[in-house]
Amino acid sequence: MDLLLWRHADAEDPPPGGADAERRLTQKGLKQAARVAAWLDARLPAAARVIVSPAARAQQTAAALSRSSATSDRLSPGAKPAEVLEAAGWPAAGDETVIIVGHQPTLGAAAALALTGKAAAWRLKKGAVWWLRSEDGGPALVVAVITPDLV
Repeated sequence: MDLLLWRHADAEDPPPGGADAERRLTQKGLKQAARVAAWLDARLPAAARVIVSPAARAQQTAAALSRSSATSDRLSPGAKPAEVLEAAGWPAAGDETVIIVGHQPTLGAAAALALTGKAAAWRLKKGAVWWLRSEDGGPALVVAVITPDLV
């Protein structure tokens, strides 16, 4: 199984009294999402599943990939790392590819949990992707770590 943890791209600050979930991507964030999406699209199988936080900034990031996606409240800001891995079905045997589009610090902690068995305060930069692989449910390996500045 391949699991890609994609942090939403650069987003606006919330307006005074505004809801965090309604924050949208900045112009910089839209460009970051487009660059990373192009890199992913060239490498991902057509059958890859995309699961996205309901927050507007995550939805906009995922939309740059131009693939169908499912929204999951289990990926909302503040989600637990184990919930992210469960939503993805990690680690599953087989050749499935799942892209999770969500938030920091949850995604960093989920990467640590998948790779070491313990959640830890690992950091994913805005717009970054950590691509993990587990063959037949075995130990996790890092395939790639990409930031918008690298693509």
